[in-house]
Amino acid sequence: MNDYERIARVIRYLDAHHAEQPNLAELADYAGLSQFHFHRLFSAWAGVTPKDFLQCLTLEHVKTLLHKGDSVLEVALDAGLSGPGRLHDLCVSLESASPGEVKRGGEGLKIAFGFADTPFGKCLIGESQRGICYFSFVDGKGLDAAHADLRSEWPKARLASDNKGAARLASKIFVRPNHNAGRPKLRAFVKGTVFQLRVWRALLRVPAGHLVTYGRLATAIEQPGAARAVGGALGQNPLAFLIPCHRVIQETGAVGEYRWDSLRKRAMIAWESAPRSEPKPLGEPMTAGG
Repeated sequence: MNDYERIARVIRYLDAHHAEQPNLAELADYAGLSQFHFHRLFSAWAGVTPKDFLQCLTLEHVKTLLHKGDSVLEVALDAGLSGPGRLHDLCVSLESASPGEVKRGGEGLKIAFGFADTPFGKCLIGESQRGICYFSFVDGKGLDAAHADLRSEWPKARLASDNKGAARLASKIFVRPNHNAGRPKLRAFVKGTVFQLRVWRALLRVPAGHLVTYGRLATAIEQPGAARAVGGALGQNPLAFLIPCHRVIQETGAVGEYRWDSLRKRAMIAWESAPRSEPKPLGEPMTAGG
């Protein structure tokens, strides 16, 4: 079991037993670790203590992020979504495959692919000479199924295994959010309709630690009545985390569904938004109110 799987189990346990206010000893026992090792593992993974992380999973916290995200996107609209990134140093430049390239199914394209560990479990990354063209999290079906999904996405491309290259890319993608510094520049090469590309490019304007609603994203692409279609475009996102569809939630503040597991989506939101803090004393109860 990797670190993310341990943390995910704890989050599920907190969801089920929140009213009981489980303390550190109970959570460590559930994770199958000593209190010392659990506290160290959780703090290293999340950047904060279990108690502080739980606060980042509350509806109140999510709504605050949502308000900030809407404000950020409003300023981005004023700057012009199609123009240069004057508001934020964009992490990803998105290039689209032409209709002919889509029809050829990746013929003539060489894709180096590999599996890598991330803060949210194992992933599969594919990179062509045009940029990162595939990114998914490995689910319960295993590595072979993940590889088959890549092959179905680019059926005629030449695939070459490169786990070291995938690990290198993962280390760039999962840089700790730092709002005072630029993030690594990454190129992406995707297949998508004109509408999907507009949604994905608009979403790239929402920085880590902020959220936006489906309706607000629809307004951002000048399709205010297309919230449901926006959701469909996000469901076809070929680049998990890189095109950050985990930052889109419902108007009510409910996190909603996610192609790669809604629990992973919640963990991503909290991981990106959690304030970095000094470790707190062991043994404090894990309450949502502080």
